[in-house]
Amino acid sequence: MTVVKSPLPDDAMKITGECLQNALVDLIDLTLAAKQVHWNLVGSHFRSVHLQLDEVVVMARDYTDIVAERAAAIGVSPDGRAKTVADESNVPDIRSGWIKDTDGIRSMTTLLRAVVSRMRHRIDETAEADPVTQDIFIDVARDLEKQAWMFEVQLTESPGAGA
Repeated sequence: MTVVKSPLPDDAMKITGECLQNALVDLIDLTLAAKQVHWNLVGSHFRSVHLQLDEVVVMARDYTDIVAERAAAIGVSPDGRAKTVADESNVPDIRSGWIKDTDGIRSMTTLLRAVVSRMRHRIDETAEADPVTQDIFIDVARDLEKQAWMFEVQLTESPGAGA
């Protein structure tokens, strides 16, 4: 059943719809993973990392809605059900139990870099199929890259340290 007439030709809608669905799954799972780290974080950097994780969750949730609504706008029914996310996600797993702050930072950096890599692939895939959707993926990638950088630098020693 098609409820919304797509502004895209069928082949472009297929490519774009698959990219949007996969991005939706990544963003929902990113939200869940960031909350898992958030709830289980321990260590001397708890507060700053805890607050940064909230930023990631809010950003991912906002983009989840944008991505799902874009799918609907082009005539593709978005599927964000828990079973779909569990079955289709490629987001790196977050282990259960307490997570030391530095381990949480490493995990989030790895997770964010993986999601960014797939977003960049989607940017390429939608370049011709749908530049409007491509623009959304560019925004998502930009903001996720910023968060990955902000996590990663927390584990880096300042230049000249130890010299």
